[in-house]
Formats: sequence, C-alpha cells, structure tokens
Amino acid sequence: ALSRSVSLSLALSLLLSLFLSLSPYHCRSLAGLKVFTGLEELVVDNNLLGNDLQLPRLPTLHTLTLNKNQLTDIEALLEHLAKATPSLQYLSLLGNEACPNQLVSLDKDEDDYQRYRYFVLHKLPTLKFLDTRKVSKIEQQEAEARGAFMKVVKPKLSDMVAPGDSRSECSSMPYTPLPRGSRDGKNHKGVFAKCRYVYYGKHSEGNRFIRNDQL
Repeated sequence: ALSRSVSLSLALSLLLSLFLSLSPYHCRSLAGLKVFTGLEELVVDNNLLGNDLQLPRLPTLHTLTLNKNQLTDIEALLEHLAKATPSLQYLSLLGNEACPNQLVSLDKDEDDYQRYRYFVLHKLPTLKFLDTRKVSKIEQQEAEARGAFMKVVKPKLSDMVAPGDSRSECSSMPYTPLPRGSRDGKNHKGVFAKCRYVYYGKHSEGNRFIRNDQL
C-alpha cells in the first residue's frame, strides 16, 4: 500500500510539473514526456536529439530550448512544433545546423540568420522570443509577407555533380590552379617554352604620361 501511494504521489507530481530540465543527459528521444501533460517550460540543451524528434502534445508549453543538439531539418521541426506546442512563445535552437549562424557554420552570415528568423516566425507566428532576441513588429510583418520563401537551403555537392563526372573525384581535394599532372608533389611536371613575341611596353597605358627623357 505504501509503495502504491508513493507511485501515485510521484505520478501526480509529474502531471503537475511546470518546468523540466534535461540538460545535459545525452537524450536521443523525448518519448517519456507523455506523463508531463501540464508542462510549461522545457530545457533540453546539449543532448543528441536529431530530426526524428517527436514531442507529445503539450498544449501549455510556452518555453522550449533545444540548443546544441543535432537538428538539421528546420522545416520538419517547425511543422512538428506547430502541432505539438500550439502555445509556444519562446524557442531557442542555437548550436544546431538547422539554425544558420557563424557559431555552427563559418560560411553563414547575418543575412542567412535573419532569413532563418523570418522562416521560423512564418511557421510559428505565436513566438515572442527567438534564440537570443525578442521578435520585433517588423520581423512579424516580414515573416507574414515573405517568410514562406526565406528558408535557407545549401545545395549538396552530390546534387551539383553528375555521377561519373571527373569533378566528383576532385571534390575532396583543396583547390589549386595547377593542372592535374602537377598537383602531386612527388610527380611534378614542369613546362618550358620559348615565346615568339617580346613586349617592349610601347603601347602601355602607364607609358602614355611618361616622356622618354623621364625614363
């Protein structure tokens, strides 16, 4: 009877919990959150959550932080959050590939990050705070007007190079202007030739303003 009462009290405490932090616990799944029906704040930073993330329906959740996980598909994530967390107001995705900024990718800039914000706000119009910044009225208006077209997409090299193309063999090599036969330091081939023409600088633009007696 005692163990049953303890289990019952534990279940009630879980149901009534408003805040939960699982950071960091190396979580790969949040399936166990089904008992937290009244959850309002959820922190799951520094885990191993990927694109297969599935949240139970949490109608009262208003704060969610998923920083430093393994999320890459921003559109699938936002569509899932729109259904599972209809009251969401604060969302942070920093440290994920799905959130394009220079903390994750050096080839991203502030324009990429701003387009990402417009796209997120288009999918989740109830947000008041995204990552480290409050959502402005201008951002809300821009997201409503053009947010659907602001998804940041980086084409894959495999999509740009046809199978069997010689460029695919060199894709992993650093760029060099040298011909292929000269790229190997152990098998370097030099070329020597004699030119038929000699340049005297007669028609040089720089010589137009220099007299012979000044040379």
